Amino acid sequence: MTAYRRADCRLCHSTALELALRLEPTPLADAYVPPEKAADPQPVYPIDMYLCADCGLLQLLDVVPPQEIYVEYIYESASSLGLDRHFDEYAQEVLDRIGPVEGSLVVDIGSNDGMLLRSFQARGMSVLGVDPAVELAKRVTASGIETIPDFLTVDLARRIREERGPAALVTANNVIANIDDLDSVVAAIRELLAAAGVFVFESFYLGDLVTNKVFDFLYHEHLSAFSVKPVEQFFRRHGMELIDVLRVPTKGGSLRYTVQLEGGGRPVGASVGELEAQEAAQGLHGLELFRAFASEIDSAKRATLELVRQLKSEGASIAAYGASATTTTLVYHFELGDFIDYFVDDYAVKQGLLSPGLHIPVLPSQELYARKPDYVVVTAWRYYEPITRKHQRYHEQGGRFIVPMPELKQL
Repeated sequence: MTAYRRADCRLCHSTALELALRLEPTPLADAYVPPEKAADPQPVYPIDMYLCADCGLLQLLDVVPPQEIYVEYIYESASSLGLDRHFDEYAQEVLDRIGPVEGSLVVDIGSNDGMLLRSFQARGMSVLGVDPAVELAKRVTASGIETIPDFLTVDLARRIREERGPAALVTANNVIANIDDLDSVVAAIRELLAAAGVFVFESFYLGDLVTNKVFDFLYHEHLSAFSVKPVEQFFRRHGMELIDVLRVPTKGGSLRYTVQLEGGGRPVGASVGELEAQEAAQGLHGLELFRAFASEIDSAKRATLELVRQLKSEGASIAAYGASATTTTLVYHFELGDFIDYFVDDYAVKQGLLSPGLHIPVLPSQELYARKPDYVVVTAWRYYEPITRKHQRYHEQGGRFIVPMPELKQL
């Protein structure tokens, strides 16, 4: 596998790039492996985030080719707590606001298990997914959501338009931030869209990432941490208009961006200017903010590391709850690998696998009651409340939860 390093900004192509945040290098964050592959090497790659001094985009410059990540991708939307309800509400909100004619085409880029498209389909829309995960695309197509197993290109967009007509809606959720060559993808989206069509995408929001301290959402799939100012400028350069931004709670805080072709007829909403003003007040496009952010993360790391080191020295057994991609960033950056005996996770696909690089086993969460660890570090810390509620019995039997972020606490 060969990573490459880009020398210019992903959005504006400026070379005025400054190191803003350095995290510990990790293997591919979701590269959980079966035990028989434990001896196979898993190279690590930098997670150094750079800020563009010209447009303000925070970005990862070290890029792992997407074919290495997504063709055999194991993540499915269904594994994320509450995402089904979120996508159902999302489909209704977009249809109410945009008002496409019933039966119009909706194309979802990086459609994964088809969760969002099912909600559009249930509301009378014609739907089509595009996703490079070959086996997943086959299963989803067989379940009634046609999915093309490929990356979106201009040629593919042209073929879809010839066969299905233009799209009233193109959507992409938690995927645009994962793409290095965004110029080509936007050219393909322009090819797909009807003249009055809109492109709607959700992505984790840099402003909320900093405020909510969700630094572990930075890993090799996530090449860009978007905010309104650089996104608005980027689409304007491509003959498109950012007309609305909506804050949503997923992924530690995200934005739903709505973009139309230039002159598409819809007015630019007040939300765009309001959020740009908030970003300026927050200092979101300056290095000083990220120096303070790094200091907060390092403080949490020291506190967590001191605690687990002390517990281990006293002979305590320590498990961790949550075997996601974010876990890899957290465990590597906090240097917790030597202190975790095993992970537990409710997602059946991860159970029986070994964690990326460190090869810590992943077990079903019921193992908490069979193995009775003294402590459980909630590595899926954004979900610590439902996790601790679900496993109140573990707590009643004497087990303790450790929540490492946003501030260390024991429950």
